[in-house]
Amino acid sequence: MKSPIKTVALALIGAWVLVATAVAEAPFKDDIPDKHTVVKGDTLWDISAHFLTKPWLWPEIWQVNPQIQNPHLIYPGDVISLIYIDGKPRLVLTRSRDVKLSPQIREISNRQAISTLPLDLINSFLSRNRVVDSGVLEAAPYILSGKSKHLLTGKGDDFYARGDFSAAHEAYGVYRNSGPFTDPKTNEILGIRAQDIGAGSVKAIDDDIATLMATRSIEELRINDRLLELEERKIDANFYPSSPPENSEGLIMSVEGAVSTGGMLDVVSINLGERDGMEIGNMLSIFKTGAVVKDRVQGGSVTLPPEKAGLVMVFRTFEKMSFALILTADQPISVRDIARNP
Repeated sequence: MKSPIKTVALALIGAWVLVATAVAEAPFKDDIPDKHTVVKGDTLWDISAHFLTKPWLWPEIWQVNPQIQNPHLIYPGDVISLIYIDGKPRLVLTRSRDVKLSPQIREISNRQAISTLPLDLINSFLSRNRVVDSGVLEAAPYILSGKSKHLLTGKGDDFYARGDFSAAHEAYGVYRNSGPFTDPKTNEILGIRAQDIGAGSVKAIDDDIATLMATRSIEELRINDRLLELEERKIDANFYPSSPPENSEGLIMSVEGAVSTGGMLDVVSINLGERDGMEIGNMLSIFKTGAVVKDRVQGGSVTLPPEKAGLVMVFRTFEKMSFALILTADQPISVRDIARNP
């Protein structure tokens, strides 16, 4: 059963990603406005969707105005216009002018720029899990005991950990080794899954023994869970959806919290990373491998073309792999589904 927050998010995000599933040769829609005035509550994705069938392609048709210091920062009242330069369509930005109308109305110079995506909704579903190199967790401090020798610890409880605390961090994330990520094609180990369990703040350190209080727990903190420097990650307002490198193609390796399939707003791992040119914000289409059917006319078997199943957005990259958020899903997204350029 989906949570109420996730249900609301599905409805709202579904509205702004609906256009992303459109298939068209040109990035512009057939019936597009000449201009759009930015209003409070707009996002860059919304605005791009007014003009484009694939909103993440907006940087490719954006005409930079040298008179504007940062054209990527867009404010309510600004006007986005469609123009043609050398016969090619471009989008240009015209800044609104704050005019002092009376002594009671003052110019506001610190207007808040619009965000690129509805970040408050997206951040709720981004994974805190990490990918680390082999040996990192084994070398990290470990939970030695709960208070009064308890084996399990929850939020608000004190616990003891042993290891190297010379860095004197004020807080630590608690992680559990959940095994390797293995490339489905090459069997290369791409990293070790450090499963997020919770977090703790340091109360005292005595040589190699630290006393901490659990400040967050997804499940009980156990003896031998490992401590890494606390990492609070959020996508900021300057996050821009974009196209991945040309001819990018990989496979879904896992769906978080599921055995093999996921849907909208679930997190998946992909066997494409920074070494493949992947960046935060890259959009990838997900395809189902074509079914094998019998040819009842000519005989033999034929593999059908892949079927498009959804769209994902990369929100965290590592050297050899990435985490992505499912934005649309026409079919359940499964392990070994193909991820490629949209």
